[in-house]
Amino acid sequence: MAIPLERPATQSPFLRQVLADFSLASIANGLIGFIFAATGPVAIILSVGTTGGLSRAELASWVFGVFFINGLITLAMSWRYKTPLGFAWTIPGTVLVGPALQHLSFAQVIGAFYATGALVFLLGASGWVKRVMASLPMPIVMGMVAGVFLRFGLDLVRALHDDIAIAGTMVLAFLVLSAKPGWGKRLPPIIGALIIGALAIALLGRLDAGAIGSFGFAMPLVQAPMWSAGALVELVIPLAITVLVVQNGQGVAVLRNAGHEPPVNAIAVACGLGSLLAAVVGAVSTCLTGPTNALMTSSGERSRQYTAAFTYGTLALLFGLMAPTFTGLMLAAPKAYIMVLGGLAMLRVLQGAFVASFGGGRFTLGALVSLLVTVADLGLLNIGAAFWGLVAGFAVSWLMERQDFIALEHAGGK
Repeated sequence: MAIPLERPATQSPFLRQVLADFSLASIANGLIGFIFAATGPVAIILSVGTTGGLSRAELASWVFGVFFINGLITLAMSWRYKTPLGFAWTIPGTVLVGPALQHLSFAQVIGAFYATGALVFLLGASGWVKRVMASLPMPIVMGMVAGVFLRFGLDLVRALHDDIAIAGTMVLAFLVLSAKPGWGKRLPPIIGALIIGALAIALLGRLDAGAIGSFGFAMPLVQAPMWSAGALVELVIPLAITVLVVQNGQGVAVLRNAGHEPPVNAIAVACGLGSLLAAVVGAVSTCLTGPTNALMTSSGERSRQYTAAFTYGTLALLFGLMAPTFTGLMLAAPKAYIMVLGGLAMLRVLQGAFVASFGGGRFTLGALVSLLVTVADLGLLNIGAAFWGLVAGFAVSWLMERQDFIALEHAGGK
């Protein structure tokens, strides 16, 4: 039976069209998406790996895998479908690996990575993923997305409280450029905030020179798996759920809310293949990232937003090749700088998530429950809160908002 992959709605663009579609806004959005991926999420990998006893070479290989491989997939899929499709790695899945490394060898964990990749690929190839995504009411999914993204807005406020010298100047620059449409067209507000923040860091002498490593290229290690029933039981199902339901669910919902129609089955198949390739160098499973896709679609013409993914994918390739160098550079910046960039870029996205959750009049109670459970951030059975937010929101709506399901069915699932 043929794999039910979605066919592109338009022809894949030629190089001339790609270059013509690039804009300052798309470059800015792709850059911010990359900066997000290359800072906090990388710190999570380093923390989990260090605590789990991984060597510096194994950590560098992990970072290489999640950037270089997913950068290639981002470029290929975004070109094929002419849609911003940013791939990265599952952050909740990375957190899951931490406790597992306390009683499992890294080779056993890598075996679970391989098994997860195979399972995700088969589920995508079966068409099952798209049917599940279509059955979830969008307000409930966006309630989960709003719960996940809410921390970016809160981090922005915390940064203003903790480091007004840097955060305040960045926010002021963003507001001035946003309030003056003419200025904003010449210099996108988020790029203005980025530049002003960098100048403030330089003038205040706040760059942590000790965190900047020497120049060097990544040297990925080919990791041999070890098959363990305990590792497979503990990790494979939770990892697959975080990829397909939590992470891909966020990414698909964000893209749909931005007016795109992401190819759900093809995305799952790409995640499965990416996870298998990443496992070769000891890296965690691939997913369609929610925050990065939200950042890439936060502004600019919808038809040209795929070029933001090209920017992100190209930078990811370079980061993967020079992971030791770029990791040091990113971690050398003050924490407030990264928090403000993410928060400012997410403002409109977060607003859109709340409107999609509560502005339509349907499934509003389920969306609220999904939001609350996600924000509470309490995992269960080695599965993160975002998944349980979806489960709780769907269950509450099924019990208390049955008329909305009936209306949804009569509307053809839209």
